[in-house]
Amino acid sequence: MIGGVTDTSGKPDERQDERPGSCGTRRKRAKAMSPEERREAIIAATIPLVREYGFDISTRQIAEAADIAEGTIFRAFATKEDLLTQAVQAALQPGDMEQKLLVIDLTSPLPERLRWAAELLQQRMTSLVQLASVIGRANFPMGQSQEHLEQHRRLHELLVKLFEPDRDTLRVDPDHAARLLRIIAFGGSNPRLADGPLLTPAEIVALLLDGIRIHDDDASAAGAATGADPSP
Repeated sequence: MIGGVTDTSGKPDERQDERPGSCGTRRKRAKAMSPEERREAIIAATIPLVREYGFDISTRQIAEAADIAEGTIFRAFATKEDLLTQAVQAALQPGDMEQKLLVIDLTSPLPERLRWAAELLQQRMTSLVQLASVIGRANFPMGQSQEHLEQHRRLHELLVKLFEPDRDTLRVDPDHAARLLRIIAFGGSNPRLADGPLLTPAEIVALLLDGIRIHDDDASAAGAATGADPSP
């Protein structure tokens, strides 16, 4: 019903809402969305709040961020806690990381390809650590949904492809190499594990490809520079 007249068109009303807003101004009625679209929009508006304030946010803050009435939240979610939990789950998504891995040039040198990947992995770990520190360990989901597991599988396959062109130069197969890259990148990007300066993407790649032992070529180069005999 609009202004006392029933709308019989069956179409969502896109006209101005007759109710004044909180400042006395008239507010446009929210754009017509399906229930799922509305839920996704509310979650998307909630994620930045959760990243900044953790779970210490009100439904009024959420409503203002989503540009909706508070009551709309509870038509889409059973409770505020349900919404916050789903917002955290959404924040754990890798976002555009998959697309960024896809555009890495597979014809570029292996160290260069891996530095790009290490930087992306490092950014993801930083994001996860920051989120966990804000919401607290008790609110951080311990298990993984089927969707997250599938995303993890796709990301791993993209990392494997980065090693494939240089398969013959590796002592391990590309699948295991991709796993080692993730272990080193995540471990070296977590402040609690690094216990000091975080590894740079270049350091992550150097540790993965070259390790920490002096190689024959390195010893020969050092000997040539100092005039020393590198042989034992």
